[in-house]
Amino acid sequence: MAASPHQDRLKLYGAEFSSRLLAGTAQYPSPAILSQSIAAARAEIVTVSLRRESGGSRAGEGFWALIRELGVRVLPNTAGCLSVKDAVTTAQMAREVFDTPWIKLEVIGEEDTLQPDVFGLVEAASILTREGFQVFPYTTEDLVAAEKLLGAGCEVLMPWGSPIGSGRGLNNPYALRSLRAHFPGVPLIVDAGIGAPSHAAVAMEMGFDAVLINTAIAKAGDPVQMARAFALAVEAGRLGYNADLMQARDMAAPSTPVIGRAFSDRAHA
Repeated sequence: MAASPHQDRLKLYGAEFSSRLLAGTAQYPSPAILSQSIAAARAEIVTVSLRRESGGSRAGEGFWALIRELGVRVLPNTAGCLSVKDAVTTAQMAREVFDTPWIKLEVIGEEDTLQPDVFGLVEAASILTREGFQVFPYTTEDLVAAEKLLGAGCEVLMPWGSPIGSGRGLNNPYALRSLRAHFPGVPLIVDAGIGAPSHAAVAMEMGFDAVLINTAIAKAGDPVQMARAFALAVEAGRLGYNADLMQARDMAAPSTPVIGRAFSDRAHA
């Protein structure tokens, strides 16, 4: 029997959450719209960039105060880091600033697609987990990389749906399904590329534990309404997955019984 909504909670590094929508905090038209959008999304975890917090004297204090007022869990990230050294240093600084062992680890290997450098990612994750960090690695859907990251001490994986900010949705559903099947007990959060609520619903119907959305909400014509749409889509997708979706068929199957209908023996007339 499927878990009740009360029991069906997202568990990450020993913490539990009722929402399965993680929200980014960049690119919003104003702090007020950011605040309203996070509330509409019912997000309990938000990602924040160290650069925004520390980019200039007291420049991030207003933003940080807004995040605190939201009462959400903060997941700092190493966005924009192109080397293991930069990512590790940024993570160490973020732990001091945000006072959390959580870190969304990004080591970018290619600037046109912002594709993760999975080799550098594994190396950086190994260093950080030894230092006591609880690492959320932004990775591809590659099974070998996933296995290495788990071996490095990561308890959560964040595979991309498609390149960051592209809005293309799930580029490789076959590989994502394979990843889900290979690691049934590992929390998997689809990160990057989701552009529409329907993309988020599909990811949840595939059995992913959560999704992270930033640009699709922040750059929408009405970010607050879009945040609400994503919240509903994530909830619907999770309910569908828990309810055990029917298997797709190549051939038609009548949904109404045909025995006894007036023309059921027409072929033999």
